[in-house]
Amino acid sequence: MTELFARLDRLSGWVRTLLILVCSLMMVTLIVIFGWLVFGRYVLNVTPTWVEQLALLLVVYISFLGAAAGVYEDTHLGVTFIRESMPRKIRRPLRLLSDLGLSAFGLAMAFYGAKLVQFGWDTNLAMLNIPEGVRTLAAAVSGGLIFLFAGLRFLSRTHEYYFNGSGRQGAL
Repeated sequence: MTELFARLDRLSGWVRTLLILVCSLMMVTLIVIFGWLVFGRYVLNVTPTWVEQLALLLVVYISFLGAAAGVYEDTHLGVTFIRESMPRKIRRPLRLLSDLGLSAFGLAMAFYGAKLVQFGWDTNLAMLNIPEGVRTLAAAVSGGLIFLFAGLRFLSRTHEYYFNGSGRQGAL
């Protein structure tokens, strides 16, 4: 079972690396299109109107996909001082509860994000002429990844905490 968790963690790590790469490329694209905006506005005296819409879309994707990568690395925003001030026997179940709650939140994000994608697919974004659902697709994908990353961490920690990785009931 421990080998399975190790393989799934490696696969998740590759997905996280891909997320970081995609977000980095989106940041570079953001810089390039804003450079084009400035050049067009002040040198050519023609403002490219599509830049603002594309920039908003890129920021949405960078935020959501970056958040999913943060969940994998366990660097997402969280309030830990309450959990960390508790005795060790209480801290472990609270950490598991936190992972489970985050996983449930990711599942809800994926489900309702998919509904938003479906709802907005027939309407186009102004200036870009792509479906509005593309914007909300980031929330659905990010939610699915958060569900997977936090769920895997929950299962892995449960196995580690309660079975010490050997299949025997361990001390909490």
